[in-house]
Amino acid sequence: MQYAHEYNPSLYRNLNVAGVDEVGRGPLAGAVLAAAVILDPKNPIDGLLDSKKLSEKRREQLFVEITNNAKAFAIGRAEVEEIDNINILQASLLAMQRAVNQLDMTPDIALIDGNKCPLLNCESTAIIKGDGLVAEIAAAAILAKVTRDREMQVLDLQYPGYGLAKHKGYPTKAHLAALQALGVSPIHRLSFAPVRRVASGENTS
Repeated sequence: MQYAHEYNPSLYRNLNVAGVDEVGRGPLAGAVLAAAVILDPKNPIDGLLDSKKLSEKRREQLFVEITNNAKAFAIGRAEVEEIDNINILQASLLAMQRAVNQLDMTPDIALIDGNKCPLLNCESTAIIKGDGLVAEIAAAAILAKVTRDREMQVLDLQYPGYGLAKHKGYPTKAHLAALQALGVSPIHRLSFAPVRRVASGENTS
């Protein structure tokens, strides 16, 4: 297991750095997604911040800028079945591993948001709160967030009534009420306690 380090930009100068982040650990439904991004110093992108501090409109704008200007980017995912089989932490690490493996170029180092690194074919370092410190990680967080939000909007049409387009699968009061009323759908995570209780017939109201 690798320990998280403080971010020192000078350590990575002139290297192809892949920023890696995931989104979707907390929701009760849907896959967990991760992105890996290698930015191009010749095409800088202004305004790369922690995706949670950006409006949806700004994330969408930056999504276009990142995908148009990055040296390389990729999305990885772990499905609901994998989450239930190996747990959400391991599924998140798997999604990050898949994102890095799908890059068109092998990075010199991958900087991972958080305190754990997936098993990769390159050097890696975990950076706590990296999405607020490292531009590459911020870019990855934005790609993962926008991609997953769009996916939840599509799933909302396939599984109406749960409000997925609004809460993106997170355990809001409205989502929990809908889960109790409608039951468990194929995209709900049975390993998560609120879903498991409904699936077992326990009344949570």
